[in-house]
Amino acid sequence: MNAPIKKNLEPRNPSRRGVDLLHDPLLNKGSAFTAEEREALGLRGLFPPHISTQEEQVARFMRSLQRLPDSLEKYIALNALHDRNEALFFRVIVDHIDEMQPIIYTPGVGLACQKFGMIFQRPRGIFITPNDRGHIASMLRNWPHRAGLIVVTDGERILGLGDLGANGMGIPVGKLALYSACAGVHPAQCLPVMIDTGTDNGELLVDPFYMGLRQRRLRGQAYDDLVEEFMVAAEEVFPGVVIQFEDFANQNAFRLLEKYRGRACVFNDDIQGTAAVALAGMFSALRITGQSIAEQRVLFLGAGEAATGIADLVTTAMMAQGLDQKAARNRNWLVDSRGLVVKARKDLAHHKLAYAHEHKEVVGLLDAIRALKPTAIIGVSAVGGTFTKEVLEEMAKLNERPIVFALSNPTSQAECTAEEAYRYTAGRALFACGSPFDPVTLNGKTFVPRQGNNSYIFPGIGLGAIMSRSRTITDEMFMGSAHTLASLTTESDLAQGSLYPSLSRVREVSAHIAAGLAKTAHKHGLAQEKLPEDLLAQAHASMYDPRY
Repeated sequence: MNAPIKKNLEPRNPSRRGVDLLHDPLLNKGSAFTAEEREALGLRGLFPPHISTQEEQVARFMRSLQRLPDSLEKYIALNALHDRNEALFFRVIVDHIDEMQPIIYTPGVGLACQKFGMIFQRPRGIFITPNDRGHIASMLRNWPHRAGLIVVTDGERILGLGDLGANGMGIPVGKLALYSACAGVHPAQCLPVMIDTGTDNGELLVDPFYMGLRQRRLRGQAYDDLVEEFMVAAEEVFPGVVIQFEDFANQNAFRLLEKYRGRACVFNDDIQGTAAVALAGMFSALRITGQSIAEQRVLFLGAGEAATGIADLVTTAMMAQGLDQKAARNRNWLVDSRGLVVKARKDLAHHKLAYAHEHKEVVGLLDAIRALKPTAIIGVSAVGGTFTKEVLEEMAKLNERPIVFALSNPTSQAECTAEEAYRYTAGRALFACGSPFDPVTLNGKTFVPRQGNNSYIFPGIGLGAIMSRSRTITDEMFMGSAHTLASLTTESDLAQGSLYPSLSRVREVSAHIAAGLAKTAHKHGLAQEKLPEDLLAQAHASMYDPRY
């Protein structure tokens, strides 16, 4: 492990003993403390005599977890484990990633955020409000570790659920758990932050269990000043920290990314991470069709952060294959709540303008498909069931192998299910989803759909940025991560309809993405660390291993 990462792993009080030690989840091993450790650390007599292996602890926890009735109860149990024994928590996640990720992140975390006040057990992270102006740097210093990675949200656009205010803290916590589980970023480096400026969700404002600021959302210059103080304070307290913007509403997400991306090591996963994972899925699909990205016509259902982020990266990929920017953009179209985004429409939001093309106005998705004849439809609308039987049948009529990505989450917001995508295209759809779906058997063939989950991308991005101490995170790094992810999808994956590798390989994927990012950072003079002989070996060596 290189020096900058190791430095960030040292807790500020490494000499805890006895019950005090057991209250620190980074140091606690529970019943796995050896006889020698129990004697030396003042733990003798505080546990039953049997000394458990970590494997026994994992088996015991899994047995109890699997008996719980639903995902919310399982989320609560995992959260409690996270609060008392981080190494065991992450060992459970790493060993059972397919089963655990839908609980600690989408779709399970959506319900957990909605119930945040009801299930709250112990604070995790930093909560910042407008009342804290002038004190943010000192508040960050209250955090007991040297953060290398911050995930920050204001809770205004949580998944497809909308404004959940301070309840949205579950998202940064879940994302950072995936950084540690999927890329080995040490949990001591991970700091979740909620910038709580209020909520416009009327139900929350009268909810007796709501724990956030009970006022309408702060807007305008006062909002910007609060974010600015946070950004300055974060860099002051944690020099070189990587900051991921998460689940900000459109009106803030794009402009905050543009404002800070040139002066700090920041990215927006909803815009850039989603784009990279979607583009990787398209690259995999094109290995099956034998076509190039420049030949595609892509129709997006949705015109927000995810849609325009994907469209921007797809445009860049098309330009890399010889199209000019105008021609590439003209192969990407958006459909929003009012219909096809066209140049003649008035009052279009700024982020839609690049994809507002010359065309007559078209109201419905099905009519847009018939007019434009896309090779791919990508759903990022957060409106469930919008890829109807008629939509899917039309895509199958137009294309031998239609690309159908239903990427909205949680599951209730998915544009279609995997079963619908395969059934209504006679098994010809090249399908990816934003929420997990079980394998589908149709006409004797079993299809294994995989999530176009950002956890394939953002953990490796964070690890690579920390590892190289990159000054900024560029679009080229996300393009590289898309190519890397697609290259790690095997022929056997493609044969069963999987456009992504198995999630069980996610740490391998993250290591390759981290190494690629670091290589790009060194190539462009952005890295503040010396170039090692073997970047991939360094990525693996930098990973936190949650084994005692």
